[in-house]
Amino acid sequence: MAKKMKKRLVSQISSAGSEGPYNYIDGQWRRAGAGGNVFENKNPATGELLGVYPQSTLRDVEEAVQSARKAFDSWRKVPAPKRAEILLRSMRILEERKEMMAEGMTREMGKILQETRGDVQEAIDTALYFAGEGRRLFGQTTTSELPDKFAMSMRMPVGVCGLITPWNFPMAIPSWKIYPALLCGNTVVFKPASWTPDSARQFVRALEEAGLPPGVLNLVYGSGDTVGRWLLDHPGIALISFTGSSVIGSQIGEISGKALKRCSLELGGKNAQIVMEDANLDLALEGALWGSFGTTGQRCTATSRIILHERVYKQFTERLVEKTRALKIGNGLNPATQMGPLVSKVQLENVDRYVQIGKKKDHAKLLTGGEILSQGEYERGNFFQPTIFLGTPEMRISQEEIFGPVTVLIKVKSFDEAIQTLNNTRYGLSGSIYTRDVNRVLRAIRDMETGITYVNAPTIGAEVHLPFGGVKETGNGHREAGQTALDIFSEWKAVYIDYSGRLQKAQIDTQE
Repeated sequence: MAKKMKKRLVSQISSAGSEGPYNYIDGQWRRAGAGGNVFENKNPATGELLGVYPQSTLRDVEEAVQSARKAFDSWRKVPAPKRAEILLRSMRILEERKEMMAEGMTREMGKILQETRGDVQEAIDTALYFAGEGRRLFGQTTTSELPDKFAMSMRMPVGVCGLITPWNFPMAIPSWKIYPALLCGNTVVFKPASWTPDSARQFVRALEEAGLPPGVLNLVYGSGDTVGRWLLDHPGIALISFTGSSVIGSQIGEISGKALKRCSLELGGKNAQIVMEDANLDLALEGALWGSFGTTGQRCTATSRIILHERVYKQFTERLVEKTRALKIGNGLNPATQMGPLVSKVQLENVDRYVQIGKKKDHAKLLTGGEILSQGEYERGNFFQPTIFLGTPEMRISQEEIFGPVTVLIKVKSFDEAIQTLNNTRYGLSGSIYTRDVNRVLRAIRDMETGITYVNAPTIGAEVHLPFGGVKETGNGHREAGQTALDIFSEWKAVYIDYSGRLQKAQIDTQE
């Protein structure tokens, strides 16, 4: 039976045309190497089989890297404004296909159509931003300590970049990496998450049709354990950029460090929203609901803790529970749906495992939710009730990233206790405070141990021209998006031009 199933899946791949689920290497859509291993792409709301994709072999990865290395020599010499024109053309293609891409993304990863439209829009915005940077790859000119000598610095490309991206933002996050990498003159081998293969294909197609030369961008499908590790170990890869869990990121950082390979890591979060006694509660409630359950809680910036001042705790909790229970759960393609499924059975089981930890080990009080939805319209999907616990700062559900529709309410007595509680985690991505006190706002901005701080807004959301990333175990210090991304994907070169016509010795004391 297993052999028949494998034969059927391989047949589906073999019958696909140039638009089919192949790797993209050296400007061509190619079948994976010998072996015939494949994986299925399923709709997490319905269980429908959307397609089958190849598990790339080591040979596929080798061909992709060699293709990127070959293309690098010519691509790095293309003027940056000309590289930017290709990015701009790809932006227009994304704009034209936005609705189609959003619907496809909802089918393969589950979040509601409003959100997948936003995902594609973020890629559009990123393309526009970095197209503009094509005329702004500024260096510096400066004075020299010696006469008749000119000094400047300039950005240079790094080389071949191995980019490993997650499934929760399957077009936005690849755009954060691919666009600045290409703009700086690098070439790319792109490994997307296996739960969102078609979004990656659509994104690569847009750049292909925009006129990107063969070999500059290569797409290889497969698991992180195999394809991701091969990219990490390959001596031809100069840079690894990874978005995912802190556990995997730590391993990638260790391996990259031993190889002296440049490495950018954007990792986990355990983000908190503070609600002070003087907050606009209506606004804070809407922020908590969106921050906790947007994308079904599957965001690294999701609001997984809500820190409530004791004076507003009772009222806020009652209203939040009521609003949470009223959320419409279902297929993300339905306009009435407010929260879709989790991306996979694996994620569903992980969320349920943490809910059981909250109930049985942490002894947290379950206020609403806490159950898998499996009847009626939910029978074939990966649906979980939006869940709220009342807990304490030290509980596992208050400390560990769950990556699902689960949030923990924590009661505090003061602003100082609220800040201390927010910082009481090994992560430091996003933090939020709702208050009308400007003095508290400024203290929160100063004292929150986060890379992103929101005032009177939820913990989720980002704008492409600002740096994105966090402190502590949320990453290794780099920031994605905005101008800061250029520092990941370029090297600084110092240039000295001596036009004195004689030997001048810098750092030599010539005083007599």
